[in-house]
Order: sequence, then structure tokens, then C-alpha cells
Amino acid sequence: MTGPVPRDVDAKKLTIIGAGIVGICSGLEAIKAGYQVTIVDRLPPGAATSHGNAGVVSPWSVVPQALPGLWKSVPKWFLDPHGPVKVRWRDLPTTLPWVAAFFRHANAKEATRISNAMAYLVRDNQEIYAGLLGEAGRPDLLRSSDMITVSRSPRRPDLQDIGSRLRQRHGAKLEVLTGDELREIEPFLSKEIRFGVATKNQSRCMDPGEICKVLARHFENQSGVILHQNVKAIVPKENGGFVLQCEGSELFAQRLLLAAGAWSSKLLRPLGINLPLIGERGYHLIFKDPQVTVNNSISDGDAKIILSEMTTGVRIAGTAEFADPDAAPNYARAKALQPLAKRLLPGLNTEPQVEWMGVRPSYPDNLPTIGPLGKFNGLFGAFGHSHYGFGMAPQTARLAVKLITGQSPNEDLSSVSFSRYGE
Repeated sequence: MTGPVPRDVDAKKLTIIGAGIVGICSGLEAIKAGYQVTIVDRLPPGAATSHGNAGVVSPWSVVPQALPGLWKSVPKWFLDPHGPVKVRWRDLPTTLPWVAAFFRHANAKEATRISNAMAYLVRDNQEIYAGLLGEAGRPDLLRSSDMITVSRSPRRPDLQDIGSRLRQRHGAKLEVLTGDELREIEPFLSKEIRFGVATKNQSRCMDPGEICKVLARHFENQSGVILHQNVKAIVPKENGGFVLQCEGSELFAQRLLLAAGAWSSKLLRPLGINLPLIGERGYHLIFKDPQVTVNNSISDGDAKIILSEMTTGVRIAGTAEFADPDAAPNYARAKALQPLAKRLLPGLNTEPQVEWMGVRPSYPDNLPTIGPLGKFNGLFGAFGHSHYGFGMAPQTARLAVKLITGQSPNEDLSSVSFSRYGE
């Protein structure tokens, strides 16, 4: 360690671990609340999971992964080496308890409860992002776009499945389109597609990683500080605050917000906090010279993938691989996305392409932890957003900062409270 640990007793200073989209949005929100904010991360802003998502920003992202009847699909998913779900054998001891807990939420009552909590966390996300990007001078990075969920079945969707009902319950407008109607909107869509359901009035990020960078610069322009340090441990001090043990140095934080995604549980474990947070790794491919146009986000429900056009090319994202967050990527999972993209867009040019892997921080109930963490005064969390982190980040930031400042939001926070899993 180098030098003495600086003491900071100013309650209007906040340290955030994590420069992903949740940490950056929280930093901007805390500055608005009058805090001096320092963000600490071993990687540049938005270089990890926030970089590689499907780019959907929607107030209708209110459908949890655990739904009634999902168990029927699990055997074929696990047996297919290129299917949407994979578990590495070495990770089975930690994965199986999580999977069992996940399926305990796969019923109509739990789906409704979780959906209500999700609806709060995605509330106003388009408007908040538009405001932040406008302040930062890059409103072009968010574009209006429907989500079109396509089907090859000859049966017309009746919008009575549980996912459609949950979305409509929270105000989504859904429209059923025939294959021919879809191809008027998306001319390059495969003729295999017989129907689609368009979820209206949402947005698409034109480059999620660039949004993180732009908002990070906006944060720094407002006197926010970003430190590139690898935090190895959090050590509570008897007289208050925390020492962040980094590689070669120490930092002092009077108040600390942990927004380190899937790595949050590793930092908390030495403090006696054990949470069922798992690394759910996702992969994407970017086709840099696609030679087709995609006007909306397109979801293939059977393959569990989403395809969108961004400034960097056409991106296809999906798959869930349960493995240690620090394990080496298995890029065969990314390569397996190429035929799925070609099946949706037969005219797609797939070369050159860029492959990528990121780690989603997932709880069994798909909801994050937001707020105080256990007995440690001044320690707060904002992590565990599963597949929904980019869409939930603005509202998560507002809620986290309210709790840090001691305000009591007029919401039931039990669904995102630390106490649902810890003590």
C-alpha cells in the first residue's frame, strides 16, 4: 500500500464502484443532489456489460424471465450445445441452487409481483435518457423504435399470453402484423416470418457503449471524478466509512455505492454478505457491413435473440451462459448467433464481424438490489439487474440517490431490498 489513507468526513461526498451505465447514471443523479462524486472502476466507462446489450430502452420491459410453463423448454435448451442456455459442468454446484430458486418464481402470482416492480424501475427511462443525452449534446444516440417479436407459426397471435398481458397491464400498445405487413416495415425480413407483434412507443440505443462514454464525459464536465483503479476489497472502518483496497493504493469512502454488476457479490462476500447473484454471460455479434437495413428492434422469441441496427452495424445479442464472471469467454456461443441472424435476414452480409461477451448480474427473481446493504452504515447497492440494466439504470439511479440522501420514496421497495436475500 502507498501512503496514508485520506480521511473524508464530508457527508456530501459519495464514492461509486462501477463505471457501467448504472454507476454513471447514479453519479450524475448524485451531482444533481449536491454531492461530490468519485467513480472507481478497473475498466473505462461502459467497457463491460453495459457496452454489449441489445440497446432496447422501453417502459414496457416488464416481463420477467421466470414465467409459468418455462420449464417445458429447459431440457431441449440444455441439450442443444448452441441453444439459448448453457451451463458449464464445473459451475453446476453453484448454478443448480440458483436455477431451483429461479423456478420458484415461475408462476403467475410471482410474475405479476415482479412485473410490477420492473414497471417502476423502467418508468420514464426514455425521457430521462433523452434529457441526459440532450444535456451532453448527443440526442442522436437514442432513436424511436418499436420492438417486433416475430413468429414462423401460421397461427395469428391473440395477445393473451402472459407476457403480452403484463405489458398491456402497464400501458403498452401492441399491434399484430402479418408477414407481408412486417416486410413493408422491414423489407429484408425473411419470408419464413408469418406474424409479428409490434410493441409500440419505445426507443433504441444507437450505440450503448458510446452512450456510456458520452454520459461519463458529461459527468466529468460537472466536476465528477473517474478513477481507473481495480478495487480488490472493501474494508469497513470502526469510526465510519470504508477503505477501498486497490492494486497498489488505498482510497477512503465515507459513503459508498456498489454498482459493480456481477462482481458486486465477490466484493461483499468477505463482509459476510452472501447473495444469490450469479454471472449470466451473454454474447453478441456485430456485422459491420450488413448491406441490409433494420428499422426496429427485432426479437426472435424461439431463439431468444434480439437483432438491432446500430451505428457500428447490425448487432445480434442473446444466449445465457452460466459461468464464473472471470472465466475465459467461449466465443463459439457468439458464432452460433450468425445462422440465427441469417435466418431472420437472409440478405445479411456477415463479414466482417466482431464478437463480444459480457456478464449479466442476475438474481433468481430478475430484480436488482437497490439501497442500504445490511448493518454497514453508509454502504448502498445498485446491482443485479439481469437482462434489464440499461433500461433500468436511470430510475435505479434516482432511487439509489434518494435512499442515500435519506429520503423515503412513496413506493414499496421490498422487491428490491437487500433484506429479501440478506440480513
